Amino acid sequence: APEVIEVVEDEAEIEETVIQSTETNQEEKVEVKDVSYEEPAEEIADVPFAVIENVPVYPGCENEKNNAAKKACMSEKISEFVRKKFNTELGSELGLSGINKVYVQFKINKQGGVEFMGARGPHPRLEQEAERVTKLLPKMTPGMQRGKAVGVLYALPIVFQIQD
Repeated sequence: APEVIEVVEDEAEIEETVIQSTETNQEEKVEVKDVSYEEPAEEIADVPFAVIENVPVYPGCENEKNNAAKKACMSEKISEFVRKKFNTELGSELGLSGINKVYVQFKINKQGGVEFMGARGPHPRLEQEAERVTKLLPKMTPGMQRGKAVGVLYALPIVFQIQD
């Protein structure tokens, strides 16, 4: 039997969209709303100790003449502080021997406070001890970059020898 094809009338109405011209001429007035622009406050990122314009000042280093002298004074004072406070006995308790190094990184924030950032060492207990000592560091005068107080990153190697 032959197939019967049925024709269906298509009577759906389609609404046409009229696209208006966006062309303009020089006589047409453009309405401008008030535009306000605020200069963004420049946020200076944390700066490494080696390249800071004005170094943080450790208590007792205020009378140093220049930046280089203040840097040297600060490094010496921090090393001295760590030598006094760091418990080197931990190394022998943990069964370590010879020369051991714990690398500590901290930040002297915009207020001059010390924020511990991390430590790497031969044993987690030594890293915890490094964190404990870092948090004992005194408040300092914050470092300055372009006249503004900024956070200053400081890396400190703590090196000690365990006598067998």
